[in-house]
Amino acid sequence: MKMIDLSKSVHEICSEYPEVAEIMKEIGFKEIANPGMINTAGRFMTIPKGAAIRRINMDQIKETFAEKGFEISE
Repeated sequence: MKMIDLSKSVHEICSEYPEVAEIMKEIGFKEIANPGMINTAGRFMTIPKGAAIRRINMDQIKETFAEKGFEISE
């Protein structure tokens, strides 16, 4: 199983697992589809910070990643 560390930036996670960008887009992080976004805001943005800004439930995020074969570590 692939491990996602929520303390890492979106940029770090997407560098390790490129498919994460598509999963995040599916969850509701539309901006992630813009490659420039990962290289700018993604360098300091974490999934929990983004979830708070976009008002996306962390349980939903964890559930979606689990369905895609990822384990979340906090």
